[in-house]
Amino acid sequence: MWRAIAGAALAAVLGLGATSARAVDVPVAVAANFTDAANEIGRAFEQRTGHKPLFSFGATGALYTQITQGAPFQVFLSADQVTAKRAIDERNAVAGTQFTYAVGRLVLFSKAANVASEAGLRAGTFQKIALANPTAAPYGAAAMEVLRSLNVLAALQPKIVQGDNIAQTYQFIDTGNAELGFVGMSQVVAVSGGSRWVVPDNLYTPIRQDAVLTRAGANSTAARAFLDFLKSPEAIAVMEKYGYAKGM
Repeated sequence: MWRAIAGAALAAVLGLGATSARAVDVPVAVAANFTDAANEIGRAFEQRTGHKPLFSFGATGALYTQITQGAPFQVFLSADQVTAKRAIDERNAVAGTQFTYAVGRLVLFSKAANVASEAGLRAGTFQKIALANPTAAPYGAAAMEVLRSLNVLAALQPKIVQGDNIAQTYQFIDTGNAELGFVGMSQVVAVSGGSRWVVPDNLYTPIRQDAVLTRAGANSTAARAFLDFLKSPEAIAVMEKYGYAKGM
């Protein structure tokens, strides 16, 4: 019943039947791990409202730097809570709009069988392990936290290769530049073969990914509608398909 009620409320907010409303583009800065889910959610949002999200994907830190330098993003989908809060604290986002849209899961992945596992990580019998830049990408910071939790960071430090973001990190693994690496579950949920270890939640701080309305989108009804759509049962179902836990 709650899904039906939420859907009806969302329809009212978005004005789904209001063909007189002018469709506009909504520039959205999106953490790279959320690429596939965002694209699917964006298509659904456009179909239901006519408004078209224009996504720019990258590392959370790099995206926020662009926002501080005047990039016209109206919505910011961070890969963490800290950067979203910072955007509000520094008046680059609208107070009261921050919420957790998804909770990410960290996975150790390899294209080869019997490589990505806790035992394999501890053994360290590989040449290179990839992770995202921990200073710019929350998934990279979580990966470093895991290595510290398992007391293997010192031993593996010389083998670490860093991607600028989680998407580039996956490319390192996919192209064989690293035998294994830490990525988001959303990136490998549809990938067959290889090996993977879903990292236990107790080894790293939960990756709560927060959204905010930026200062550039403060007066945009379409941008606010997109944020509302992220809370809808339809969007949540997409996120769950890609391995995210519900945020709100």
